[in-house]
Amino acid sequence: MKTTLFDSSGKKKSEIELPEVFSAKIREDLAQKYFEVNKLIQPYANYFKAGKRHSASGTISHKRHDWKGHYGRGISRAPRKTMWRRGTQFFWVGAEVSGARGGRRAHPPKGIGKEKKINQKEIKLAMNSAIAATSNKELIAQRYSSIEKITHAPVVIESLPEKTKQLKQTLESIYPEFKNLIFKNKVVRAGKGSRRGRKYKSNAGILIVKSKDEKQKFKGLDVKSTEDVSISDLFPLGRLTIYTKKSLEELK
Repeated sequence: MKTTLFDSSGKKKSEIELPEVFSAKIREDLAQKYFEVNKLIQPYANYFKAGKRHSASGTISHKRHDWKGHYGRGISRAPRKTMWRRGTQFFWVGAEVSGARGGRRAHPPKGIGKEKKINQKEIKLAMNSAIAATSNKELIAQRYSSIEKITHAPVVIESLPEKTKQLKQTLESIYPEFKNLIFKNKVVRAGKGSRRGRKYKSNAGILIVKSKDEKQKFKGLDVKSTEDVSISDLFPLGRLTIYTKKSLEELK
């Protein structure tokens, strides 16, 4: 499979042969499975001392002539904390136990998240599918509703410019019709969501894959080395992606 090679200014230079991974069979089912497995599982549990920070401890004695005992009162042996006292008379309320107000939970969650598992071979097939999907024009058009037809996929740049302004001009010359998709656009969400911890929403923008030797950094873009690219960067399949010439050599 071949694609167009652009120089750092965005002009067509020549054609370049893509590595075999771009010709891999696209398995959307495995890519989705790996994406779900790769999500962070947040363990949920209560604070281990919750409901156990009272002065009450143990059970109350029912022996005769015992200090602070329950003898002859006809009340249960539940742990109690003293609210006030007048000599040998006490006013106390139940504490610590699950049946008491402010006590511990009976069976709280233990904070153990069940991790999803996937085979190593499936991970390899999923990543190969995700990389191959960046060259599939049909999948790219499916992912982006504003794209009807795409001419270059994937785009290969000989080398990245040094500054963000130069890179913006390069990308706009390569994809003049997709200016709104190249950079991340962050907007305030309409409706109740802005009051519920999801005030902003943004698009993903274009992904730039560089080699581990290239050190350029840009604002408003996802720039990842070949070592750091994960399935979350490429899923849903068909993300607009730009590769550097050096990164293709590493992908071989």
